[in-house]
Amino acid sequence: MSPLVGPGPVTRSWIHPSPAWMQRAGHAVLAGGGVWLIDPPDGEEVEAAVAELGTPAGVLQLLDRHPRDCAAIAQRLGVPHLRVPLDGAALPFEVLPQWHLPFWKEDALWLPEHRVLVVAEALVGAPDFAAPGETVGVHPARRLLPPGALGRLEPETLLMGHGPPLHGAAARAAIDDALHGARRRLPLLLGAQAVRAVRGRFR
Repeated sequence: MSPLVGPGPVTRSWIHPSPAWMQRAGHAVLAGGGVWLIDPPDGEEVEAAVAELGTPAGVLQLLDRHPRDCAAIAQRLGVPHLRVPLDGAALPFEVLPQWHLPFWKEDALWLPEHRVLVVAEALVGAPDFAAPGETVGVHPARRLLPPGALGRLEPETLLMGHGPPLHGAAARAAIDDALHGARRRLPLLLGAQAVRAVRGRFR
């Protein structure tokens, strides 16, 4: 597993090594006096993140089709496992619904006092999900309908379900670039993914 990363007092993140190309990231965020584990893949980083930040409060699943290890971690820690849609839950975050469709239910989270934005898949940072040259990209399936409302936020920390966290001006610039280039770079993305598929990279 990857070492914990987190520039400040309220977030820790890690990336699961398998499969490497997906860069499945898990996050722990201190909010409302407790530690919330968000879309976590399991590993020793879970307990390490909680130990650094405080007392576990719950496990949040922001994307319906990606349970990851949420249920097992919640049971082990003795905390609730809350699943998307989260807009009716009592949480110390602002819940930002992304897609609530029969085939795709996704929420994002905004912690305004620390300007932390957590996104499951509407924005992705793993290189194989992004177009060439992008640090952050809109998910391939959302390129024609990018999540423009996220561009109105000015996060100091961007946590994504795929890829490493970004901070400060780099996070804001990457979001702006991703949203403005979503449709225009779709052909580049599809071409790059076709090349990766031929080379057997998606394994």
